[in-house]
Amino acid sequence: MRTYAILLSSLLIFVPNSLGAQNTSPAQGSELSPRKVYIATYEKMARKEMKRTGVPASITLAQGILESGNGQSRLATEGNNHFGIKCHEGWKGKTMFVDDDKPDECFRVYRNPKQSFVDHSEFLLSRSRYDGLFILDPRDYQSWAKGLKAAGYATSPTYAEKLIKIIEEEELYRFDQQVIKPATKGLKAHSRYKMTPN
Repeated sequence: MRTYAILLSSLLIFVPNSLGAQNTSPAQGSELSPRKVYIATYEKMARKEMKRTGVPASITLAQGILESGNGQSRLATEGNNHFGIKCHEGWKGKTMFVDDDKPDECFRVYRNPKQSFVDHSEFLLSRSRYDGLFILDPRDYQSWAKGLKAAGYATSPTYAEKLIKIIEEEELYRFDQQVIKPATKGLKAHSRYKMTPN
């Protein structure tokens, strides 16, 4: 009987303490994932660039997420390079060397993420191989993703599919719609855009 009383006392002490410990721990799933934090941090910047240049915000965000590992890659954290843009001829800014397709490849370094977002848009605008993108409907993120791959933006054979998956999982197309809906005002800034009816 005495053994039973000791066992019962132990259970009464253990059960409330373990329940209390569970109640004081943070709720599972209450923290945002790195991807959601990235989107919340940079969606406004992506929409501004879409208004300024016509590059769909969904594409900009998906590329930033993919290329920078949700903003956590070495290129993003040390070089503010969210799009994996290499030095290329004519780059006069700072650089850093990172292993990519080959060892020690030269990548652009930016003062801040905003400069990276602006340069990403300018990079697409200034290279003739991307001209075909700017005749596409800006809401057609699938064609944009395939066009980027076809134009040689990345070497991964599944690059377009990865972008499309990110856009659809996170519903990034909603940012394109936010830019276009107000009477398509913002897209007039880019003269190469062929406007399509809603």
